Amino acid sequence: QLVESGGALVQPGGSLRLSCAGSGFAFNHYPMSWIRQSPGKGFEWLSAINGDGGVTYYADSVKGRFTISRDNAKNTLNLQMNSLKPEDTAVYYCASGSTRFGQWGQGTQVTVS
Repeated sequence: QLVESGGALVQPGGSLRLSCAGSGFAFNHYPMSWIRQSPGKGFEWLSAINGDGGVTYYADSVKGRFTISRDNAKNTLNLQMNSLKPEDTAVYYCASGSTRFGQWGQGTQVTVS
């Protein structure tokens, strides 16, 4: 199970930190990703991190503004989002995997306005 938290309403230029708590599986064995769905649009993969947290990947749309991290001791995945823009408004999901996704969380709403 994956449960996201941290979504909120934030002003443009602001920052937000999302978290995703994993349970019921060997969290540290899996790469993890953040994915979002904007209103009226499809899913957009944002970032991935490997199992030990040593390797990260970012979509061009968030590179330099978002930082993915994980704490395997706490089975937690994080996404630090800075310099937020109105176009970052979306439901944000964490998912297991980096190119093919197994488990998904329920999503957390981020609104930049």
